[in-house]
Amino acid sequence: MKTKLWTALLALWIVWGSTYLAIRFAVETIPPFLHASLRFLVSGAILVVWRHLAGDPRPTQSNWKAAAIVGTLLLVGGNGFVSLAEQSVPSGIAALMITTSPFWLVLFESLRSGGTKPSWQAIVGLLLGFGGVFVLVGPGEIAGSQHAFKTSGLILLMFAPILWSMGSIYSRGADMPKSTLMSTGMQMLAGAASLFIVSVATGELQGFNFDEVSMRSWWGLVYLITFGSLVGFVSYGWLIQNAPVSLTSTYAYVNPMVAVLLGWLFAGEELNARIAVSSVIIIGAVIMINLSRNSKPIPKNEMAIPEEIE
Repeated sequence: MKTKLWTALLALWIVWGSTYLAIRFAVETIPPFLHASLRFLVSGAILVVWRHLAGDPRPTQSNWKAAAIVGTLLLVGGNGFVSLAEQSVPSGIAALMITTSPFWLVLFESLRSGGTKPSWQAIVGLLLGFGGVFVLVGPGEIAGSQHAFKTSGLILLMFAPILWSMGSIYSRGADMPKSTLMSTGMQMLAGAASLFIVSVATGELQGFNFDEVSMRSWWGLVYLITFGSLVGFVSYGWLIQNAPVSLTSTYAYVNPMVAVLLGWLFAGEELNARIAVSSVIIIGAVIMINLSRNSKPIPKNEMAIPEEIE
């Protein structure tokens, strides 16, 4: 059990940390909501067809209704907002803003009926982790002294984790199929439909031509479909069923560190001592949250939903 848990957690940290760079590449020449719709349409169809062929029961109308609500909150409010924001906000800033998601996730989890109450160690760990990510990105960027970005992008990044956390917590009591993979695929398909509606409503398709999409954007989209959606979401779906919320939510602290490292490797971004210091803080937060004994695993009979924004 411990081996599976840490394997899934490491996969989540690495894969979802890399999606910030992949999204940045994808939205260079593909409209943000359209790119997200294509991403989840393909990955969702793969999961649903796979589980149907594996013999999973056919989803009911009630299942699809719940999937539509959850998918819209997670993928339009979460991924869609982040994709749109990354057109004007650097990926490092986006990564930092998304670290607020564990706070909302733990808060909403503690407020729901029968939800897990965070221990003081978990709370301290969450605060420590946020501090580590803040050190990683740095107050200079927050103040706008090194990057020029729009306030509208920052506002989107403030609301994205709130909507994502609302969808994640709502999903636990929603009428979902027992199969985590079938449920995840349904949410992706429902979210893809909502994302496409938003894309059309906001005029993204006006003047858009697939022939003008760069190879870097195509590769970014392919990576998001295979690793970001399939590997990442499946890993998270397993974790949220078998690990405390506070431990699972540590992905939001590690992701910015991975994003900055990839930016250094593939985009020539600066790598300095501040990253080393923040890494120590982040690892310390992960250890503290892991040592918390008062958070209980999610019961097997509760439906788990993938909850990472990327």
